[in-house]
Amino acid sequence: MKVLITGYGRMGRLIEDTLVKSGDELAGWIDIENVAELESSEKIADVIMDFSNPSLTDTVVAYAARTKTPLLSGTTNMSADQHKALAQLADAVPVIWASNYSLGVNLFMHILPQIKAALPDWDIEITETHHNKKVDAPSGTAKSLADAIDPTGEYERVYGRSGNCGARTTREIGMHALRGGTVTGEHRVDFFGNDEVFEITHKAGSRQILVDGAIAAARKLITKEPGLYTMETLLFDQES
Repeated sequence: MKVLITGYGRMGRLIEDTLVKSGDELAGWIDIENVAELESSEKIADVIMDFSNPSLTDTVVAYAARTKTPLLSGTTNMSADQHKALAQLADAVPVIWASNYSLGVNLFMHILPQIKAALPDWDIEITETHHNKKVDAPSGTAKSLADAIDPTGEYERVYGRSGNCGARTTREIGMHALRGGTVTGEHRVDFFGNDEVFEITHKAGSRQILVDGAIAAARKLITKEPGLYTMETLLFDQES
């Protein structure tokens, strides 16, 4: 597999190292200092693996559309218009976007709707913990967990609580972000019933789990027809 990496931070470099060790080919890398190269470059890879930031997204999507290169994106904090652009790109090439490519996290999201269906009247709170260098909150993964529980937006997302905020309602999901130290990533969902609590937690030991999941997804993506895929559709062979 020949890969073009866009976003050459910690994730991009780890993807590069892993690809080289596995015998795959690196077509090159793009970051903020050389993103203009995409405007004139032809197709040079089987897939783009994009872990940049939203300031590069429009250029990356335009390049993928022009060269008909499949796109795997892990960029978070994109705008609604940028997510719409990914969906439009999927008319021409295979596209996947995920906030977290860990196999365990995606199994987490797969089973959450089943738990919610079994515990329909229980209170739900989501807590995520990351290292002290993370700049956004709550994490993209926490938002995806909330979406897995509440895909139609029937619940209010409450981002922390402070002061005399009143009693908790039955139609809200609490979202809480902890920051400190070198924690790679922990995500917990608590379901609170009368006199009992059901808790499910995922802990990441390193970024390598994200890289391994992303590369596995990329291998599957390049075999697909144009369309907008998710880890759910690729991992569990469900229709996109």
